[in-house]
Amino acid sequence: MSKIQGLLGLAEIQTLDYGRGVKDLETAFPLIQDKNFKVQVGLELVTVYTKNGDLDEAATILAQLRKAAPDNLEVLYAAYRTYSDLSGESMLALSLVAPDSAQMHQVLAHEEERQGNTNSAIAQFREAIALNPQLPGVHFELAELLHTSQNETVKKEAEKEYRAALVENPRDEKPLCRLAEIDAIRGNVQQAYDDYTKAVELQPADADAKLGLAKTLIEMNQTDKALAVLEDTVKLEPTNATAHYRLATLYRNVGRTDDAKREVEVYKKLKETKEKLRAVYKDLQIQPEEIRADEPDEQ
Repeated sequence: MSKIQGLLGLAEIQTLDYGRGVKDLETAFPLIQDKNFKVQVGLELVTVYTKNGDLDEAATILAQLRKAAPDNLEVLYAAYRTYSDLSGESMLALSLVAPDSAQMHQVLAHEEERQGNTNSAIAQFREAIALNPQLPGVHFELAELLHTSQNETVKKEAEKEYRAALVENPRDEKPLCRLAEIDAIRGNVQQAYDDYTKAVELQPADADAKLGLAKTLIEMNQTDKALAVLEDTVKLEPTNATAHYRLATLYRNVGRTDDAKREVEVYKKLKETKEKLRAVYKDLQIQPEEIRADEPDEQ
C-alpha cells in the first residue's frame, strides 16, 4: 500500500495537485522498503520543499536518504545544494537579527577562511572574541588558523588561544591534542604524553588523540602500548593512512610480517585514493594567504 500511495503522490505532483501529492508522499515515504523507490519519493519531496522554502523539511528527508542510499549521486548532490542554501539562509537571518554580534563575526570569519582570506578571517575571529570572549569554539577556531602560519610569533599566539580554548571548555580534547603536539615538537615528551592521555580519557573515540598518544608512546619506546593504541585507532578511523603506516612499521619491528604487509597494502590504497581526490579538488582549492604577525603602526 505504501508503494501505491507513493506512486499516487508522484502522479499528483506531475498533475500539479501539490497539496494531495505532498500529503501522499509524506505518508508513504517512511514506510517504503524498496531503496530505489524510496530515493525517488524522497527526492521529489526535497524538490517540493525546496521550492516552497522549507529547507529544514528538505534537510530532514535528505538525512534519511543518506542513510538509505549513502552512495547515490542524486542524493549527495541534493544534500550539497540544500545544506548550502540552508547555510546561506541562516547567515542572512543572523545578519538581520544581530549584524554586529559576536556570532555574526564568527560566521564572517568562516566565510573569509573558505575564500582563502586568512588574515581577514583572523580579524573577524578577533572581533568576535572582543565582543564575547566566552563564545563557544571561537578560541580554538582562531588558534587553528594561527597555527598554520610559518611565523613563530604567530605560532606562539596560537598556543595562547589553544590554552584559552581549554579554559573555556576543559572537557574539549581537541585543544589539548594541539598543545600536546606543540610539546612533542619541542621535545617535551612527558608533557605530550600526559596531554594525549588526558585527551583520550576525555574522548576515547577521537582517533587523532589516539594517534598522537601512539606516536608519543613510540618516542618513549613503549612499543606494546603503542601497538594496542594504533590498533584501536584504525578501528575508529579505518581511512587514516598515517595510522596504518605506523601500525605496519610496528608490526614489522615485532616480527609480525604478514600483518605488516596487510597494513602497507591498506596504506598504499588510501594514499592512492588521496592522490586522486587531490587531483579532483585541485581546481577548487583556494590557497590561503600567509598569516603575518601584527606589524607596529608606522610613525
